[in-house]
Amino acid sequence: MRNERIGDYLVNQGLIDQDQLMQVLATQKESGGSKKFGDIVVELGFMSEQNFTKALAGKMMVQYVDLDSYEINAEAVNKVPEALAKKHTVIAIAINGKRLTVATNDPVNFLVFEEIKVATGMDCKPVLATTSAINKAIGKNYSMQNVDSVLDSVNAMNGGDNGSMEDQESNDRVENAPIVKLATTIIENSYRADATDIHIEPFKTYTRIRIRVNGDLVELMNMSSAVQSALATRLKLISGMNIAEKRVPQDGRFTQVVDGTTLDVRVSSLPMVNGEKIVIRILSTGQIALRKITDLGMSDYNYQLFESMLRVPHGVILVTGPTGSGKTTTLYAALGELAKPNVNVITVEDPVEKAIDGINQCQVNVKAGMTFAAALRSILRQDPDIVMIGEMRDSETADIGIRAAITGHLVLSTLHTNDAASTVVRLVDMGVAPYMVATSLIGVIAQRLIKVLCPACKQPVICSEEDAELIGIDHPIQIYKSVGCAECNNTGYRGRTAIHEIIHCTAKVSQIIAAGGGKEEIEEAARNNGTKLLRDNAAELVVAGQTSIDELVRTTFSV
Repeated sequence: MRNERIGDYLVNQGLIDQDQLMQVLATQKESGGSKKFGDIVVELGFMSEQNFTKALAGKMMVQYVDLDSYEINAEAVNKVPEALAKKHTVIAIAINGKRLTVATNDPVNFLVFEEIKVATGMDCKPVLATTSAINKAIGKNYSMQNVDSVLDSVNAMNGGDNGSMEDQESNDRVENAPIVKLATTIIENSYRADATDIHIEPFKTYTRIRIRVNGDLVELMNMSSAVQSALATRLKLISGMNIAEKRVPQDGRFTQVVDGTTLDVRVSSLPMVNGEKIVIRILSTGQIALRKITDLGMSDYNYQLFESMLRVPHGVILVTGPTGSGKTTTLYAALGELAKPNVNVITVEDPVEKAIDGINQCQVNVKAGMTFAAALRSILRQDPDIVMIGEMRDSETADIGIRAAITGHLVLSTLHTNDAASTVVRLVDMGVAPYMVATSLIGVIAQRLIKVLCPACKQPVICSEEDAELIGIDHPIQIYKSVGCAECNNTGYRGRTAIHEIIHCTAKVSQIIAAGGGKEEIEEAARNNGTKLLRDNAAELVVAGQTSIDELVRTTFSV
């Protein structure tokens, strides 16, 4: 049994079937043996990387370790040089006497452990972990140690002179290694902390760097203001901006590889009193798997409503909400469901955030005259079945989108409104005739992201009468409040989930829209139809102990 091949083992364990095994072996043969069996199984979507690694650990009788939740010993990490860890995709995670526990993705490669033994003078005990988790742990544990040394070398480069940086804009100064390393390190550490944005803010005596995690800004580090100008120039240089121009706002972008994932990095500069403020948005590209509709955090009830909307052959489906509420993720999940080999799907986006296989994606370029409206007109001559418009920004785009739906296309788009009912009013305000909205609209999904309580430290409390009223019940019940611990960086929350409000355009709702009805009328008809409002969804999460009353108020409170 020890010599049983991994493919046969997976089939015998019921983890994959014989047809899937043959498909994996055929793909491996096509690649000329350059790809590992496990990589192909994961690539084809037959198993997740974690499940495959667990199965491999079971077959090899090696312990499996989930590095994301394992507390890695800093002393153990320091025993193995960073270059060696990266070369062999290994990381030391614990010390037990003279034995070093090493996480690896290849526990039978004894040459690696011999090399580590020579470097450390310690015996190795291999444990199995996923490749992506090891890469992430290497990045996180080694780079945190590097930040201080990078800052020291940057300050040494400055010689502590605040004014000197302003005058010396020459490329050789900017390309100096410490500044390059500092810019790279800031983006790497922010990505590993699951940040979506980085703010580099200049003040008179210091520069503050903050990152947005779970919707809140958290301080990453403070630096000497002398570094600000060189750092801003470095970021402007790699993102294709004009480094000589400091008086006007600019936008740019670049890509950076962090822990094996290619990041699409957007950079925006804005002149301030003490220098340029730089805001960086981090987008992970198509290498991160697309979410499925079932992974969007919808309640079963809302999921069924959404599914039924996607079955309608033509019309408009709108996803609305503020910036950063996950609208694009929802649209991509819907596209993933709709994109079949027998349909032509075309998107027009600004920018294209994720590359999806089998979908024609078109990027807006305003400078070249390629606006949403211009792109849409051309797209409609490309024989599409399904059109996705990144955002209905103006009346022209909205008008073309609605007309496309009436002529037999399925149109998906986003709009910035506060709730589902006000979306209809907004479309009419943009100049689309009410009868056209009524005949073309399939439904509207409004969504928000709400923070999830940290399971390790949330505390049960009995809610007050006021809180019970907010939840929509008439008696106090047990709910949970946020506390804060080491696992959640003392925020009290870990991760976010989405709440949704879905309005189906039934005959009654369409009548109200065509007659020019207001937001309140549409909302009332939708509620009678069975629509659950954002607050109802948030209240369900509070009662279930997944979020706090503070989050309910923050995301859904209205006067």
